[in-house]
Amino acid sequence: MAQLRSLPWRGALLASAATAVAIAVSSLPLHGAAAEEAAGPAAPCLTAKASLTVEEQRLGQPLPGGGAPAAERFVQAAGFEPLVDGFYRDLCAAGSVAAARDLVRAHGQELWDTAIARAQGKRAIGTIDRYDDRPLYWARLYMSSAVRQWQAPVTVTTIQRNSLVRILDHASRGLDSVRWPAAPKGAKRVMVSGFDTYSLDDSLRNSNPSGASALQLDGRTVKTASGPVVLQAVVFPVNWTDFDQGIVEDAFGPVLARGKNKADLIMTISQTGRGMMNIEKWAANARGGSPDNNRNLNFGAVSRPSHWPQPADSPQWIHTTLPYRAMIAAETGPWPVKLNAGICEWPAGTYPDPTRVRCQPDPSRGSTAASGPGGNYLSNESMYRSNRLRIGFGLAKFPGGHLHISALEYPKDTSVLTDPAFEADRKAVVDQTVALVTAAGGAAR
Repeated sequence: MAQLRSLPWRGALLASAATAVAIAVSSLPLHGAAAEEAAGPAAPCLTAKASLTVEEQRLGQPLPGGGAPAAERFVQAAGFEPLVDGFYRDLCAAGSVAAARDLVRAHGQELWDTAIARAQGKRAIGTIDRYDDRPLYWARLYMSSAVRQWQAPVTVTTIQRNSLVRILDHASRGLDSVRWPAAPKGAKRVMVSGFDTYSLDDSLRNSNPSGASALQLDGRTVKTASGPVVLQAVVFPVNWTDFDQGIVEDAFGPVLARGKNKADLIMTISQTGRGMMNIEKWAANARGGSPDNNRNLNFGAVSRPSHWPQPADSPQWIHTTLPYRAMIAAETGPWPVKLNAGICEWPAGTYPDPTRVRCQPDPSRGSTAASGPGGNYLSNESMYRSNRLRIGFGLAKFPGGHLHISALEYPKDTSVLTDPAFEADRKAVVDQTVALVTAAGGAAR
């Protein structure tokens, strides 16, 4: 596994992790019992000496123009404050690692369930648009930072603390609750994934329509001309380290294995350029080096998790098996839909000579992948890993692939979280994504 290194030049860091902790913890208002205990057990169990990730350090940062931290504003706007407050309170009351394990799993699941219910209009909480994916992201970071800061009454090793963060993370991303909703016999099953927001050094208010789409899709049953389709969804982090640890395989492995939980189609989804809806023709066995949300870089081939079946040799290229003709023929809108070709490669025997990289519609025999039609970032890697896994399960013709969806246009006033035009734009992108997933599910064999 490649060693990751941070890039301090990717935007100004906060003065220190301790400063970030102090701002993040103190700026989120407490309510109810948590407010009454603010001078007692709610805050003192968190230490400002903890080391936070780059993502967690952003919790204290405001939008341009100053004011409250952007994270706090998103959590408040979604009505997620009681979830974060309750997590702090319960974590501070935990008397053992076992108790902490159980509560981080339960609170992570509660955060995911609440985000889904709010997104799909089943719970009317908060003031921000229900299609907004950003409150889930920031609330999760408040919780994970608290786990790192937790001063437990017992000794907690680094391994145990990292394990607690992982349990919280998986539960709050939907990985622990992939269960098909009840549906008529013969219903097709479709499993999809979206992504967290990213490029946060450019703007803390960035949204990711793929994550917003996952929130709209999870647990739903949709009608198609060929019968009902039941849906499950997860949201992936934008971090190389999590991918190295097998989060994609952990998500899709259970629905590719034989048994009652098996899916009929898998699809990874992410954001691309403005005004495009691309079904990627190829996934590439390549990482290109773009920094992730923790400012880590990676370059080279995609790593191999040890706990899921894989082909003996990782293929350089994997072709989509999605029913892309049916998806294009569905005539969804507002954006055009196409099968996206165009790869970059090292011809056979030329890797890693930088002067020999060439780009063309499709890969040549024996080439080494440099990038797929969807690039060589985590979007491409989500398609590659999930479909390398289906090949490892012996499912050569099983439908799977990647959908890249349109980027968003943000309010011109950089100090505001949202405005009606931005919300309408995101809704249009997400609704078209839902329609494309529905069309794919209806065409699955």
